Amino acid sequence: MKAFVRWVDRAPLWLFALLVATLGLAPWIPEPHVAEKLRWLLAGELTRLWDILDLVMHAIPWLLMAFKLYRTSVTVRGRP
Repeated sequence: MKAFVRWVDRAPLWLFALLVATLGLAPWIPEPHVAEKLRWLLAGELTRLWDILDLVMHAIPWLLMAFKLYRTSVTVRGRP
């Protein structure tokens, strides 16, 4: 876990933004895939394993970006 946190701390923010813009929002038309899968999840229609794995795949860049922004804000405030 410490190695992952060190990697996130060392990686540039633009890398996470690129991941979100490509995999996190793909396909762009007619709507981002992650938005469709989240809508299915909230409606209780996300039942097939493939759809759940697809949601996880498209959500990982968003989670990485959120973690990077959290770690950046903690570092800016002076905490290790």
